[in-house]
Amino acid sequence: MKKPTLQQRLKAKRRSQAMIVGLTWYTAETWAQIRATAIDPDCFETSFEKWKTMAVKARCEFQRSGVRALECRIVPEEFFAWCTQHSQENNATSRAEFVSEKLTATYEGSA
Repeated sequence: MKKPTLQQRLKAKRRSQAMIVGLTWYTAETWAQIRATAIDPDCFETSFEKWKTMAVKARCEFQRSGVRALECRIVPEEFFAWCTQHSQENNATSRAEFVSEKLTATYEGSA
């Protein structure tokens, strides 16, 4: 198999650097609030400390692969209002969608 040229490697690096993901991020208090009202509490780790360990590891893995991983803190009141406005329940899909929308709004606003 032929090695990629320098130009191909630089293009690939630029593409991966352009990729940004939002990581749902909590404080101990907000983690407990969101988990307590989630319809899928089994999707959460059994403690905030276990969640934090997993989240930090995931962030490092993204960064190691060249993806920019940004912490996106969930404020329970904002998230619950968003759920009501969008007729969503507190589940993994809606949490991810909420973070994605917040991240998009942040980057579109600064572009």
